Amino acid sequence: MNKDELKDMLNMVADGTLSVDDAVNKIRLQPYDDLDFAKIDTHRGVRQGADEVIYGAGKTAEQICKIVEHILAKSAKSVLITRMSADKAEVVAKRLPLFYDAVSGIGIAGERKEQEPVGNIVIATGGTSDIPVAEEAALTAEYYGNRVTRLYDVGVSGVHRLLDNAQVLADAKVVIAVAGMEGALASVIGGMVDCPVIAVPTSVGYGASFNGLSALLSMLNSCASGVSVVNIDNGFGAGYFASMINKI
Repeated sequence: MNKDELKDMLNMVADGTLSVDDAVNKIRLQPYDDLDFAKIDTHRGVRQGADEVIYGAGKTAEQICKIVEHILAKSAKSVLITRMSADKAEVVAKRLPLFYDAVSGIGIAGERKEQEPVGNIVIATGGTSDIPVAEEAALTAEYYGNRVTRLYDVGVSGVHRLLDNAQVLADAKVVIAVAGMEGALASVIGGMVDCPVIAVPTSVGYGASFNGLSALLSMLNSCASGVSVVNIDNGFGAGYFASMINKI
């Protein structure tokens, strides 16, 4: 939609020939901006309530910079970048304001959002090795304005560590359970809480864990009610989904 078309549509709203709801729907369904190597969805924030997120793996630092610059100029004050390596972050930081967390690979370009966090998302891990995925979930949830409580290394091999934090879990509006190996953590937590549990299988484990497939299948077959599962190592997806639940 160009400027003249937008003015015509607003005039139609003003004279009553187009309803406000119909105008909003027209704006929501606007096309993308084509950069040849990327098609930027500049209206995603209107359509979904959150702007486009950049998946950094597989993109060059130059491509990331150009996408971020376009989004900042057109539709947002900050951009969330996932799975970005430290060397790419170094290049981006020379051109744009950037917060970068090397553990999770999360980057936030542009202005950091100043907002009062809401609700309570508890993120629990089976072990220390699961923290990179957990931090991807945590920083994603915090970026979208959620309060996050971290509960790390409370796996079932020492279940008393989890039971000692039963009240922390009870205070959660959503729990993200991040675990590799056999992925039992999600089922145990699912049997302890009255809120949704988002299970995140990780690729942590020995050979027969098949890079997270064992944990994924265990979580999918959980006998605990209220457990949903995202893909292997998908901390971002869990953090985003938890944010949606937490803000209902």
